[in-house]
Amino acid sequence: MSNKIAIIGAGPAGLMAAEILSEAGYFPIVFDAMPSAGRKFLRAGRGGLNLTHAEEFTLFASRYFEAQSFLQPALDIFSPDDMQLWAKNLGFETFVGSSGKVYPLDKKAGPLLRTWLRKLKNSGTEFKMKHKWLGFSNDIWQFETPDGLCEYSFDRVILALGGASWPQLGSTGTWVKDTKRERS
Repeated sequence: MSNKIAIIGAGPAGLMAAEILSEAGYFPIVFDAMPSAGRKFLRAGRGGLNLTHAEEFTLFASRYFEAQSFLQPALDIFSPDDMQLWAKNLGFETFVGSSGKVYPLDKKAGPLLRTWLRKLKNSGTEFKMKHKWLGFSNDIWQFETPDGLCEYSFDRVILALGGASWPQLGSTGTWVKDTKRERS
């Protein structure tokens, strides 16, 4: 397939988008400002990588409160059971802790992330790290890189930049106001 698809953000959402695209026969290019992918994923796994919850699905979905109706179609497509199957397909068995949370057997994020990245690279996903997205104009996407300004054009772009939960890991949320400015 000839579509040139970019994913901006190499966190779990960006990596999952790359996996879905590569399984569909595309070869996405993942960009991130940080030097390595999945940094927040690794941080989340420091106390034991909680992948999901094992509670009854209706209860699980209700925990999204007012966002449930918006998220329900996605939850129906990729449920907590699907998350456990995803981990198993990467070679990681899971268990349910006393809290009802689901963990990989070793409770570590690093091995799972390394396996996931290897799978993506083997399926043709390209990674461009240390590429900070600056904005876009007239279908030209600009990135600040160690080699200076780089410009790209794509057929499609997925923004998977996250929120403002861990600024030290690159998750600042500033992209939201930047995209609003670009559209003005």
